[in-house]
Amino acid sequence: MRALMGLRALDGEAAGRILEAQLHAADRMAILRHGMNLCGMLFVWQVFSHCCSALRLGLWSGGLIAATVIMMLLDDRRRRASVDAAGLRWHGLGAWLHGLAWTATMPALSHMGATEELVALWTLVSCVMVCGAISYAATPLAASAFLLTCILGLFAMFDDNGQLPLRALSTSYALLLLAGCCIYARTFARQHSTTAQLEEKSEVVSLLLREYEGGGSDWLWQTDPLRRISGVSRRFADMLGRTPEQLEGMPLVQALAGSSWESGRFAAGLHSLADHLKHRESFSNLVLPVEVQGAVRWWELSASPRHDEAGAFLGFRGVGSDVTIQRESADKIAQLARFDPLTGLPNRAHLREALDQAMAEEQGRAPGCAFLMIDLDRFKAINDTLGHQTGDRLLSQVAQRLHQVCSGRGFCGRIGGDEFAVVIPHADSHGIARLSSAIIGALSAPYQVDRHVLHVGASVGSAQAPTDGTESDALIRSADLALYRAKGEGGGIHCAYEPQLHAEAEERRQLELALRDALEKDQLHVLYQPVVDAAEGRVVGFEALVRWTHPELGPVSPVKFVPVAEEARLIGPIGEWVLRTACHQATTWPEDVRIAVNVSAEQLTHPSFVAAVKSALAQSGLDARRLELEVTESVFMNDDAGALRVLDQLLGLGIQLSLDDFGTGYSSLGYLSRTRFDTIKIDRSFVVGASKNVAESLAIIRAVVTLADSLGMATTAEGVETEAELEMVRALGCRKVQGYYFGRPMPAADAARLFPKPLQQAIA
Repeated sequence: MRALMGLRALDGEAAGRILEAQLHAADRMAILRHGMNLCGMLFVWQVFSHCCSALRLGLWSGGLIAATVIMMLLDDRRRRASVDAAGLRWHGLGAWLHGLAWTATMPALSHMGATEELVALWTLVSCVMVCGAISYAATPLAASAFLLTCILGLFAMFDDNGQLPLRALSTSYALLLLAGCCIYARTFARQHSTTAQLEEKSEVVSLLLREYEGGGSDWLWQTDPLRRISGVSRRFADMLGRTPEQLEGMPLVQALAGSSWESGRFAAGLHSLADHLKHRESFSNLVLPVEVQGAVRWWELSASPRHDEAGAFLGFRGVGSDVTIQRESADKIAQLARFDPLTGLPNRAHLREALDQAMAEEQGRAPGCAFLMIDLDRFKAINDTLGHQTGDRLLSQVAQRLHQVCSGRGFCGRIGGDEFAVVIPHADSHGIARLSSAIIGALSAPYQVDRHVLHVGASVGSAQAPTDGTESDALIRSADLALYRAKGEGGGIHCAYEPQLHAEAEERRQLELALRDALEKDQLHVLYQPVVDAAEGRVVGFEALVRWTHPELGPVSPVKFVPVAEEARLIGPIGEWVLRTACHQATTWPEDVRIAVNVSAEQLTHPSFVAAVKSALAQSGLDARRLELEVTESVFMNDDAGALRVLDQLLGLGIQLSLDDFGTGYSSLGYLSRTRFDTIKIDRSFVVGASKNVAESLAIIRAVVTLADSLGMATTAEGVETEAELEMVRALGCRKVQGYYFGRPMPAADAARLFPKPLQQAIA
């Protein structure tokens, strides 16, 4: 209270604001005081002029006017000075003078006239005190100075002993007015203190919001009850590429829709925003496209409806942010999740979704959808020789051709590597065959990649629902089995699924499992087929041939288990075991007898193959010149420089090389120029053809023999089974012969019996 009365120094900005409000309120009520003074003076002249001398009334009126003028001068002086506690004291001094002027009235006029005049004077004084209490309510010092001074006058007015109750009543009345002023002053100070705090907080919030808009990526926005933008912030306008004046009063949806506002074709996000605004519902994290200067940006908006104290709707206020970068990143992630980044085609997961949808739409009806699996032929050779970058560019061109062929006919995608797939809805067998043929033709045409003209083929396997599978997994499995058959038959063809393919696949799986145990359980063994000098009929070597006898399946043909071993990557350990076994056995034969061991392309390219050959020779003690390794033309299919380096290393060890099945595969004279072979083996198919006087077979054998002789190589005719065939190949110039005529593949013990006993004893 002392601070409110100006009796204590001000503390803090809030107190200064309260003081300023007190003085401002007192200034607003000054007209009331002055008006009451004027009315009171006129009332006194009217009531007391008949019983009081004009001189007395004139002196009193002059004193009241002088007090009023002094009050006005003090207030004017105070207003020109700075706002401080002294202002309240000056204001209190004016109120004291005001009180003195009216206090002088009471003893001067109370004894003039009769009871009616006294009642009139009391009525006037009570009105003056009420008016003063009202005008000085915000300034308790001034109220105290005025009312306490008036109480002194009341004592003088009711000075008779019989008027004691009136004195007590009037004094209590004045004190109650003073108490009311003090209570009002406290309430006044509290209200203005709260208002000052709210204004301060509002300023802080506004400052924070301005900093938030200026330094952050978000902005504020609001609308009126008609969903029009109001109070446009600079940042909000900048984000829309307009000025605040252009946006003020514009419908929010129109501002965000841009050119689509006229057509009414809004994005789903804008429709959702319009619904929320229409139903006056709060919303958060609403992502929608916004047109900004002709470009589409993605915004995220959140807002809540505003209401006044009476519950009337005022509009929306919310926050927005530009999430274009996040949206583009999310779209890119979604793209990567469903599309192959290299080719742009749908990936495995997307293909599976399309197949699931196609099968769900068919619901078991026949003919249903079809699934095609496509594998490129000879792609690995290009990838290995020209590098992965060239391979990737080739795959991109393959994808373009596949998309063109399948456009309007099927949903194509890339499974991975060089495998692709196509989903065909409502397919029939003829349509599947036509599309497969078109795919093979398109993908087999030459490709121009950088400076290379590349040739690849394509194999296709197909399966059709519901006959080949009622579920997606089953249909994919069936198409994969059909593709396996197409690859097994040489590639470049289309094979449809047949029920026996599943049985064959299961047989291969069981065979693979059994083959993995064959080495450990000693189920494999090596047989030896003699190689004979064509002129002398003398055994000059053996070819080691692996055989498998399963305890339950019995003897398993190499035609069955060797392809399985190659697919399962078991041919390496099996081949190494055969090599060690054959080298060890060859040490029991005469020193001029060689041992020939077949080597697959996989073995030849294995990093440890040369070391394995050295180890086999070292452990057995066999002379390297007695070991002959047979390779087929498939070793050169990939144009693998690594394989050629391995062959050169083997030749450096003194090992003999033999080219097996020459003329049956991808024959090229380039093979013979890049590697020094010791022997060329002529396939049995040419021997049989020549024995039947087939001109082509006879010409091929003569050409091979002539070529070998000119290069200093020997020739071995395979598959000679009759004496007539033997005489024929001798006549054609073959130096060595191999076939059933001289002996079938035999155990090591039987092979040893082919040599004279004295020679066997000498070796032993």
